[in-house]
Amino acid sequence: MEILTAFIDIVLHLDTHLLALVQDYGVWVYAILFAIIFAETGLVVAPFLPGDSLLFVAGALCGMGSLEPQILMPVLMLAAFAGDNTNYWVGRLLGLRILNHPKQRFIKHEHLEKTHLFYEKHGGKTIIFARFLPIIRTFAPFVAGIATMSYRLFVMFSALGSVAWIGGLTLAGFFFGNIPIIKDNLTLMILVIVVISFIPAINEFIKHRRAASQ
Repeated sequence: MEILTAFIDIVLHLDTHLLALVQDYGVWVYAILFAIIFAETGLVVAPFLPGDSLLFVAGALCGMGSLEPQILMPVLMLAAFAGDNTNYWVGRLLGLRILNHPKQRFIKHEHLEKTHLFYEKHGGKTIIFARFLPIIRTFAPFVAGIATMSYRLFVMFSALGSVAWIGGLTLAGFFFGNIPIIKDNLTLMILVIVVISFIPAINEFIKHRRAASQ
């Protein structure tokens, strides 16, 4: 319970915690942020890490002069892209091992083939849009790997998604994070970003539940 409370405190007070990291670790904070974004996008066991709100706050700190945007943005774009690709290859290699296992009976080849066809047709949009959806952005590249989506296409859309996600939210924080009304209510703003980020995923879940009940 204490761990959960501490995690919620970090998420809701990212401005305070991130500023403290900058003050304590200086230039090494870029490596810390790289690790967080890489883990949030590259490790299927870490979808709970802050993503959207972290980028917004980091952008706001750039606007304050505490971080350098010309360093931060390329570093985090590389982290997101590297995380995506790591996740893809884990899914691809793990998926093949699971399918080839003699006792594997849970995943049918025809289902995997349908998933493969879906990702070949809609995978680009999925990879880009998933960037802006918490949890889903962690699993989308993993599933793309299991479905053996064309790696050439995956790399292209992963790069586009990384630039759009990191650039969009960091610049939003840079330009709007230090407006007095937002700066004075940054905790509330972080909470709003978190809630808005989850709305599309919740909406899709409700749609699937309704479709399944019919």
